[in-house]
Amino acid sequence: MALPKKKTSKARQGKRRSHDALSVPATDVCPHCHSAKLSHRVCHTCGWYNDREAVEVKPAKKK
Repeated sequence: MALPKKKTSKARQGKRRSHDALSVPATDVCPHCHSAKLSHRVCHTCGWYNDREAVEVKPAKKK
């Protein structure tokens, strides 16, 4: 079984992992209800997309 000859330094390890960070998804403002929504997606609050109602949103059930 192959083993490394020398220890990998923390700097080299950090350079290799520099692209592994997660980023927060970009959000837009819904032009209809002004709530935050993902870009190019139907608004979860009002169901509108591209200046029309794409999905009919049902009210939440109360317990």
